Amino acid sequence: MNFPRIRSTYLPLAAASFLVLAYNVTFWRKFASAVGGFELAKLPVYIGSCLLLVMVFSGVLALVNYRRLFKPVLIALLLLSSVTAYFMSQYGIVIDASMVQNVLETDTREAGELFSWKLVQAVLLLGVVPSWLVWRLPVQYAPLRRSIAANGGVLAVSLLAAIGLLFLLFKPLAPAVREHRELRFMLTPTNVFQAANAYLKLKLATPTIVAPLGTDASKGRFWSAGGDAPRTVTVIVVGETARAMNFSLNGYARDTNPRLAREPALVNFSNVSSCGTATAVSVPCVFSDLTRNGYSEDKARSKEGLLDVLRHAGLEVVWRDNNSGCKGVCQRVRFEDVSKAVAGNPLCDGEECYDERLLEGLPELIRSSSKDLVIVLHQKGSHGPAYWKRYPAGFGKFGPVCQTNELEQCSREEITAAYDNSILYTDYFLSRTIEVLKEAGVAASMLYFSDHGESLGEKNMYLHGAPYIFSPEEQRKVPMMLWMSDSFSQRFHVNRGCLAARSSQPFSHDNVFHSTLGMLNISTAVYNPKLDLFQACTHDS
Repeated sequence: MNFPRIRSTYLPLAAASFLVLAYNVTFWRKFASAVGGFELAKLPVYIGSCLLLVMVFSGVLALVNYRRLFKPVLIALLLLSSVTAYFMSQYGIVIDASMVQNVLETDTREAGELFSWKLVQAVLLLGVVPSWLVWRLPVQYAPLRRSIAANGGVLAVSLLAAIGLLFLLFKPLAPAVREHRELRFMLTPTNVFQAANAYLKLKLATPTIVAPLGTDASKGRFWSAGGDAPRTVTVIVVGETARAMNFSLNGYARDTNPRLAREPALVNFSNVSSCGTATAVSVPCVFSDLTRNGYSEDKARSKEGLLDVLRHAGLEVVWRDNNSGCKGVCQRVRFEDVSKAVAGNPLCDGEECYDERLLEGLPELIRSSSKDLVIVLHQKGSHGPAYWKRYPAGFGKFGPVCQTNELEQCSREEITAAYDNSILYTDYFLSRTIEVLKEAGVAASMLYFSDHGESLGEKNMYLHGAPYIFSPEEQRKVPMMLWMSDSFSQRFHVNRGCLAARSSQPFSHDNVFHSTLGMLNISTAVYNPKLDLFQACTHDS
């Protein structure tokens, strides 16, 4: 194929136009909504805004418009933009620092579930083919000095034009941009570079020295008053991608919690908000003494967390994982990874293991320890988009179900059915956990909460990870529940009726750190009784 030779000075404008128009369908849809919808009267705003972005992109590309540099840079942008545009269009996500963190900290199994032939087709059509055309395109470059002058001229004209357009469009654009900050996370490919920059700044700012926390922690008066009371075992179950509104305990129409509903000692908290909308944020946050408003990754990583405080108090702490790790919160406690498939194990399907694997050997672990135990079970839960893989065949109660990670091939009803089956399996898993604790012959408790929720097509959004400030309720409202044996509630003087009366009050991940210390009667200066949901329900006698 022969192409006409073109002058290099035209390249930035041509490339900028293609980037703005070909990869930003999601952006332009949101932009149209932000400025009040598509109307002919607003056509100058749409055209002017498009030209404004083209001018800005053109000016930036002029900086790299040199022989042996421009084509590789543009090809990299085309390939990157094709992948970004696909995921934004497919799942309704936006690209920010937390999304970059999710990508870099996920495991290969989770990443593999996002792979599809439609992704391959999108990258071929919008990435590989344009890249091949760019590589084959004959370009006429002037000598270096003339190229520098010409590119400087393109940069100057582009920026002047952009400034002029911004001046003309400021009145309609200012409120749209101010009230819809998510637009900056949707403009491809600048969103990727902005997010990567924010993520790198966060990583580079993270200190390597971890400050101690709660080293004064000790067991309170209820422990010494126990006399010959049996050991205590507390299981903290960290759920994955479970949203509160799909739990029948919270009023959902489908019976997704048949077993837990029959557990009289269970207290279900129906109005709980997460710290973040992604595991990489919520898990470090919920195990820190920081509230959501005060949380940042560098702050959380710079000091110890809840598990360390419990360890300082003399409890043995174990983290069992069927997910992609503990995100740094279990570095100084015993860690057991059960996520890798084991041949011949009926709880594994060849690629991964179901959450029941977390219970394998749990009775033996409880019996073998002579100390009071805190065991964290980190579920695979309802992680998408392959919801149908999260539960054994016997739990396919609702259907028909979506059995592909290409969610556009399924109806919302099929996607929701698969998701609800995963919640049904979580109900079974939590019920089995309680059975293990009942049979252990110890004073036992189980605290369950999910790290974040999930979008299942509401407002054309799927999965999770939206920036918290404008994330939908489906990604923020999470289930939380507590079970205590009679001997546990008696030993620590916890009034379950009082807890049940408070169960509909608004709580959040902010309460978990201090409530765990309060429930276990751990005395330490870092404990804040105002954030302890047990404090009002604990009696001295």
